[in-house]
Amino acid sequence: MRNSDPVWTYVDERRERYNAMSDRIWDRPEIAYDEYAGVAEHAAMLEAEGFRVTREVAGIPTAVIGEAGEGGPVIAILGEYDALPGLSQEAGLDEPKPLPGDGMGHGCGHNLLGAGAMMAAAAVRDWLKANGMKGRVRYYGCPAEEGGAAKAFMARDGAFDDVDIAITWHPNSLAGVNHARSLANTRIDFTFEGRASHAAASPHLGRSALDAVELMSVGVNYMREHIPSSARMHYAYLDAGGIAPNVVQAKATVRHLIRADDLRTLAGLVERVKKIAEGAALMTETKVTANVVSAVSNLLGNTPLERAMHDAMERLGPPDFDDADRAYAEKIRATLSPADIAEPWKQLGLKDTGAVLADFIVPLGSVGELSLGSTDVGDVSWKVPTVQADGATCAVGTPFHSWQLTAQGKSPAAHKGMAHVAKVMASTAVAAFSDETLIARAKADHRERTGGMDYACPMPPEVKPPLKPRRKV
Repeated sequence: MRNSDPVWTYVDERRERYNAMSDRIWDRPEIAYDEYAGVAEHAAMLEAEGFRVTREVAGIPTAVIGEAGEGGPVIAILGEYDALPGLSQEAGLDEPKPLPGDGMGHGCGHNLLGAGAMMAAAAVRDWLKANGMKGRVRYYGCPAEEGGAAKAFMARDGAFDDVDIAITWHPNSLAGVNHARSLANTRIDFTFEGRASHAAASPHLGRSALDAVELMSVGVNYMREHIPSSARMHYAYLDAGGIAPNVVQAKATVRHLIRADDLRTLAGLVERVKKIAEGAALMTETKVTANVVSAVSNLLGNTPLERAMHDAMERLGPPDFDDADRAYAEKIRATLSPADIAEPWKQLGLKDTGAVLADFIVPLGSVGELSLGSTDVGDVSWKVPTVQADGATCAVGTPFHSWQLTAQGKSPAAHKGMAHVAKVMASTAVAAFSDETLIARAKADHRERTGGMDYACPMPPEVKPPLKPRRKV
């Protein structure tokens, strides 16, 4: 057993309780802004741990903050607990088998993410108390990372204004310090309004909103040839105008998700997409309105914090997976394609060692053929110096947003990976509290990366979180 950092003992003391909490949240998957059971679990655990609890952060019923300690620097540890639609799956299997119910599932591991982050925060609280250190550790329970941009709303509302540094993690198949790059994005709903008519008797009197949506989609697809190679555009029909083909559709809505390396590039792409929408409306003699749903900033790295986190991970070593863990991982890998298994190695520019579970720490700075997504952690990283770990919680090659990842969400290997990364985050926080220069160096790095610019939320001020009423259970 490794004993080189006293804060790790405080993590180990909590493993059973936090494994159980993670499993309970896995059992009650909830999507963006509907995480009422999840936030209740987190608030209850924060109170049991003796944190000072603030509910409904930024006016969001499913956001919570717990703070412990007095004076000194403020270190935030960020957690999440939202699930995804369409990824229901029975735990522990190596074949797809959705559970009865509404089809939601933890196909990105956020049940682990929140529990592991809070476990780290509670361990740091114990370390501060045991060492008589000044400082505050603050756990942020953040909902709606999957498309809801809750951290951006929280940042805009000032929830991170007095934070010195932020620490977080994400489940993955390999263990290392996250390569700090993600795409800024925005989601915009384009609603077209035309005129209904009988599609056979009087088609000339109708003006089809569905035609406009389809013409817009064609235009955006042609635009793909003329955008930066790292940019991404996706769309989904929210309302196709009804189910009656003999009625000219008077109203239709399509949601476009636009991604780019940075906010400036994103703004240019958004304006081009809006022009395509206006052109589609002009061609069909309909009217179009564009409503921003959410937006997030690109992720900024922080070299001093990344080095401190990597040092903690190297001292700890890889997770202690056993033969039973590897046997289940082998069964999961049998359901994956060769391309799935090759992907994590390609993204990091590493040679495939054949490992079925992480048995090494990814070298700092490893990067290969990046396949980028987006995260609202990006908005926190523009506000304060931020660092993120990748925690090894699943078979190597498991794709995100898959039934295979949901299936592994309650496994012993997932629990071990969660505790492992909780120790890494706790050690990073302890390093910042112990070395008065680390926070200063992190802030200097942050100023250099932002050019000294203050954070500007990418969402218009009139955009509010799409809150959902509390469900009856």
